[in-house]
Amino acid sequence: MAEFEFIKSSYSADTLSSDCVEVARNVPGTVAVRDSKRPDGPVLRVGAAAWGVFADGVK
Repeated sequence: MAEFEFIKSSYSADTLSSDCVEVARNVPGTVAVRDSKRPDGPVLRVGAAAWGVFADGVK
């Protein structure tokens, strides 16, 4: 999916596990989320405000 620029969390380490989610924030108003093990798999798109609430809750 060339339209998204996915990144892994800075807390992810390749030596610990490859089981990560990646996020892309370069789509206005939306955050895209995917499984790092399946880069060509499905992408979940979440509203930016909802993602912010989720991320704050996880912290």
